[in-house]
Amino acid sequence: MGTFDVAQHLLTTIFFLLAGIVWGVALIPPVYAMTCLWMESADWDPIVRSIALGLGAGLSYISWIGLLLFEVGFIGAILRPRLPEGRVPLRSFTTVRWGMLGALHRMAINQLGLVVPSYIGSFYYRLMGCKVGKGAQLNSTSINDCFMVHIGDRTVIGGGAAINGHIVEKGELVLSPVRIGKDCLIGSGSFINPGCTIGDGSVLASRAVLPKWTEIPPGEVWGGIPARRI
Repeated sequence: MGTFDVAQHLLTTIFFLLAGIVWGVALIPPVYAMTCLWMESADWDPIVRSIALGLGAGLSYISWIGLLLFEVGFIGAILRPRLPEGRVPLRSFTTVRWGMLGALHRMAINQLGLVVPSYIGSFYYRLMGCKVGKGAQLNSTSINDCFMVHIGDRTVIGGGAAINGHIVEKGELVLSPVRIGKDCLIGSGSFINPGCTIGDGSVLASRAVLPKWTEIPPGEVWGGIPARRI
């Protein structure tokens, strides 16, 4: 086993441990609140206590989601790599840094699905490095490589749409930004590959797959696999 493999396995193990710590830290305030409520309500009427504990548990869960998203986003804002566009060997520490940011996003992806589209989801994506315009609606948990994604004002990202700023080919990690203009509609379940540019007012139909480094001119409608002008 080479040096890179050893380092990768070690970092993966450390990252799993850190994931538990991140989730645990976000749990501290709601667990403390529930502990206080449990102790305070010990002598209450059983029905009243059940109502209080039920509502408290629900609110604690919601607060955990908010705290986790803020915590993960804050860590992402600190650790996200300032990686330039281009190619790097797949077996490199640059790739490890990129992979760790992706793993960080996956720590919160299930909880993120409960708050998109909303200002909370947009705030999270901004913390992770995504350039999000005013009034944009992001109804997806699959905006990956946030530091490579630019979304214009009033653009709508449909449910389940995936945006990638990377691709792996010929043993290399290829990074290239995705730029989506203003007033665009990205259909649900569509897939945008790295290096794509979508002009203002354009539409990418549901389930469409936009090949890498494709440019959609302003005001056009594209769909299909691979996506073409309709």
